[in-house]
Amino acid sequence: MTSRAERTAVAFTWHQLAWEKLLALVQRAEALGYAAAYVDGDVSQIPSLGERDVLDGWTVTTALAQRTQRIQLASIRLAHHWHAAKLAQSFATLERIAPGRQRAFLAIGAQLADARFGLALRPARERIAQLDELLRALRALWRGEEVSAQGRFVRLDRARVRPALAAPPVVELAAARPRMLALVAEHADAWNINVAPLAERVAAATAQLEAACAARKRSPREIERVLQVFARPALAPDSPELLAQFRRFHPWFADVPDTDVCRAVLCGGREAARAQLARMRSELALDLPVVDLTGLAPAAAADALDNFAPARA
Repeated sequence: MTSRAERTAVAFTWHQLAWEKLLALVQRAEALGYAAAYVDGDVSQIPSLGERDVLDGWTVTTALAQRTQRIQLASIRLAHHWHAAKLAQSFATLERIAPGRQRAFLAIGAQLADARFGLALRPARERIAQLDELLRALRALWRGEEVSAQGRFVRLDRARVRPALAAPPVVELAAARPRMLALVAEHADAWNINVAPLAERVAAATAQLEAACAARKRSPREIERVLQVFARPALAPDSPELLAQFRRFHPWFADVPDTDVCRAVLCGGREAARAQLARMRSELALDLPVVDLTGLAPAAAADALDNFAPARA
């Protein structure tokens, strides 16, 4: 039995895997004792993928829940993709089918291609306000309340969701900056630390979250700390391929200098990469490190799963 101190999750994102390969890897992760698997979430269109399959995250999550038994599942929900009551009902339905298996992972991400699906592309400040309204509605609907709301983004007239949830899913928010960290302090059970896994950056974001929690008289210790770490155990720290892959799959960390990338990646051979994960877990006070295997071929991903398996962490 894996202890809480050893909990580890894994991520397969960016629509890099066919369904059959993704299913096999998530099932392998479950057999190895991983606590959670993060898969692709809301999409509109991603032009860089060409004709590759872009699998809807909600459908994939539901299918995975029926093909696994224990592992938690997370695929990101973006506020502007969803109607509040519809999302609440979807979560409640999956909770009824597979209790305790889902993480309600939400964020405000957007891309220009969203417009192709008729989705409004609003400034970040407005998307944060929309997520705030959405979270308030979700919590009330999951409690079984009759909810009326006349907000800017969420409008409900005596909406109800059945079944009401005695134990709603873990609400996990991806956040890095003060306005989003305020939502974490207000609403979240888990903080997905959306900064590069470098001690100085995590410490700065942590201080901002602690201030937001203090303003709300909430202990930050109540909030689970989750952080996704890019993993390429077979590559050397000074490998040009390592840098190229980090840049490709983490464009939001463009401000990380090339010289610091090796500190933010699990690399340098199997033993070194596993030791680096253990150091990050301790130094960054992580409750749930997420080993990011995005972009690895299935065989290499399976090998990495074996290497980082919680029993060996």
